[in-house]
Amino acid sequence: MSTPYDIPEVLDRREGPYGEVVLRRHGSLLQIIANGCFLMDTSDGRSERRLVDAALAALDAADTGEGLGPRPAPHVLIGGLGVGFSLAHAAARPRWGRITVVEREPAIIGWHREGPLAELSARALADPRAEIVEADLVAFVNETSDTFDALCLDIDNGPDWTVTEGNEGLYSPAGLASCAQVLRPRGVLAVWSAKPSPEFEGTLRNAGFQQVRTEEIPVARGVPDVVHIGVRPG
Repeated sequence: MSTPYDIPEVLDRREGPYGEVVLRRHGSLLQIIANGCFLMDTSDGRSERRLVDAALAALDAADTGEGLGPRPAPHVLIGGLGVGFSLAHAAARPRWGRITVVEREPAIIGWHREGPLAELSARALADPRAEIVEADLVAFVNETSDTFDALCLDIDNGPDWTVTEGNEGLYSPAGLASCAQVLRPRGVLAVWSAKPSPEFEGTLRNAGFQQVRTEEIPVARGVPDVVHIGVRPG
């Protein structure tokens, strides 16, 4: 267990296509730092796991509302690998037929495949349903010919607190329109955020998403993490 007085140990430091990324160990925790800003660590993961479960629950509810049964082997797209909580949790759910993770930082992918983060994701990466794509998510959703049943976004700190230039566009009306284009009818967009954002709920509705709602996940200190949910009409 780490304390505020522990000195973090730098395990790896790389200059990537979007700036510097650092992997640190702080006591028992692993931390990812991007361009000097703390992004995430391995301390909890409840909200990242809930991101995946909320997407599947909303997908089933949307289909049930149309008088349909649960769709077989749905394909989930996860935007952002991070420390791997969402990937590992999706792989632990047999309902998902395919799991595609898009991550733009090659260093983070490498830490999962052969570095310290492998202990969190080795089983998931060995799952034949799972694949990791090295790409910027905005470019990916605009260029892919695939469609998905659910899109789970965990990019930066959410719609109201981006620290990397360009990420804010993903949460704009144009970015949400691109997300909607890769969703199948009644597909679900689930968005992780480090704080509640009533304004973003309005942006989702204005972008055409239905059944918009927000789930709050308590954290040890401060405001809760949240998951915003919206369903593409179909």
